[in-house]
Amino acid sequence: MIETAGRRFKADGIDGSGIATLVADAGLTNGAFYGHFASKGDLVASVVADQLAAQVAWVNALPAGLDSIGQLLSEYLSPAHRDDRAGGCPSAALLDEIGRCDDVTKQAYTAGAQDLIDAIARHLDPGDPEAAHQRAIGLFTLLVGALQAARAVSDAELSDQILATAYSNAMTIVGATQRAGSQTTQEQK
Repeated sequence: MIETAGRRFKADGIDGSGIATLVADAGLTNGAFYGHFASKGDLVASVVADQLAAQVAWVNALPAGLDSIGQLLSEYLSPAHRDDRAGGCPSAALLDEIGRCDDVTKQAYTAGAQDLIDAIARHLDPGDPEAAHQRAIGLFTLLVGALQAARAVSDAELSDQILATAYSNAMTIVGATQRAGSQTTQEQK
């Protein structure tokens, strides 16, 4: 139920997905739904937590280092990811609605977003965890915003330019990490 609801929410939105559709997607009945979830809000919070946990697991499974950040950026800012709303990033698909959800869903999102930022930071400058954390926040917000914008525009060329420019800007953030790490190493000598 959580997996199929995640795809439906990302494709049609939280408000655009009724319980009847969600249970039909999962091959269940309304009674089965209420046997597992107290409300649609309970399901939304579970989906948000699950979707973000899957992203965290993917980032954590990448080999440590900047090469993995390059891979993450390439995959996240790809036309294929932009065009696969249902299978893509929950933040880019649902962020505006999550902001209007109940506190339980916002707390699930906050915990997942923090975990994702931490996972990204582990690939950045290990010599300066605070700088790595700040850069990870910058990457996270740049990626999500760029994907949302690339999906929102009707001009395919502009959409591609948004993705390419976001990639370039993200690499600048990553490059700043490399320079900061080099400076720290130089200062330690």
